[in-house]
Amino acid sequence: ALFLFYYFTIIFFETVIDILENNPIQEIHDSFISSFGVRLLVQRTDLNHPHISGNKWFKLKYNIAEAKKNNFETLLTFGGAFSNHIAATAAAGKKFGFKTIGIIRGDEKNELNNTLQFASDCGMELIFISREKYREKENIEFIEELKNRFGKFYLLPEGGSNLLAVKGCAEIIQNSTISFDCICCSCGTGTTIAGIASTLKTTQKAIGFSALKGADFLEPSIEKYIFEFTGERKMNWEINHDYHFGRYAKVTNELKKFMIDFEKNNHIPLDFVYTGKLFFGIYDLIRKGYFVKGETVLVLHTGGLQGNAGFIAEKMR
Repeated sequence: ALFLFYYFTIIFFETVIDILENNPIQEIHDSFISSFGVRLLVQRTDLNHPHISGNKWFKLKYNIAEAKKNNFETLLTFGGAFSNHIAATAAAGKKFGFKTIGIIRGDEKNELNNTLQFASDCGMELIFISREKYREKENIEFIEELKNRFGKFYLLPEGGSNLLAVKGCAEIIQNSTISFDCICCSCGTGTTIAGIASTLKTTQKAIGFSALKGADFLEPSIEKYIFEFTGERKMNWEINHDYHFGRYAKVTNELKKFMIDFEKNNHIPLDFVYTGKLFFGIYDLIRKGYFVKGETVLVLHTGGLQGNAGFIAEKMR
C-alpha cells in the first residue's frame, strides 16, 4: 500500500509539473488599450489540460490527492447541466482512477447536452434532481441520503469549492515571475480569487467579475476563505457586479459581437458564461479610465470553453 501511495504521488507530481508549465502568458496588442497607457496580459490556464482546464485543475488537484490518500474510490459532486466543474471532475476521475457521480440540477432531458455527454463518456453516473431538492446540497440529512444510496464517497462541493481548492488556486500565480499591478478573474463561487488574493504582494490587487446577478454572497464567502486559509483579513481584492448581463449565462448581441471580435483579433477563444463577460468588463473599465496609466493588468483565463458547443446548441432550440 505504501508503494502504491508513493507511486501515485510521483505520477501526480509529474502531472502537476506538466500542467503548470503549460500556462503561457500572452500580451494583448490592441491600439485601443495602448491609447489608455495600459498593458494587458492574459495567463492562458485554459491551455493547461484538454479537459481539466483552467482553474478547475487547481481546484481539484489537492482534493484528488486527499481522496487518494484516504482510500476513497468514488468522487461525488454537484453541478448544473453545463457545469465546467462536472466535466472536469468526470475527466479527473477517469484520469486518476475514480468512479464519479454527478448530482445534476434539473430534470433529465431526452438527449444529453455536450457537457453531460462528455461526463457520461468519462464514466460519470449522472443523477438528476429537482431544483428544489438541489438547494439541499449542503444539508447533512441530504448528504446522508446520498451516502445510504451510493456508499462511501469523497464529497466535492458545487464548483469544487473548499479550502483545498483555495490552496490549489493560490498556486496559480504563487511562483509567477510576471510583474503586474492588478489581476482580474471571473467569479462563480469566489474560490479562485480567494486563492489568488491570498498570495498577492502588498502592492498588488485582485478584481473578481461576478458572472451571477445579485451574488451578494461572494464578498463574505471570499473573506471567509481567505481568513481560514491565511489567518489574515486581506483588503487587496474587490468584486465587480456590473457585467453579468442580466443573469447567469445570459448572452446579448453586444456580448457576442465583443467575443467574436476579441477572438479574431487576439486568437484567444472565450466562453459565454465567464470569460466573455470578464474581458468585456475589463475593456469597459479601461474605456472609463478605471486603470491608471502605466498599470499592468494580468487577466486569468479560467477555461470553460467546453461549454460553448452545448450552450450554442441549447440557445438554437
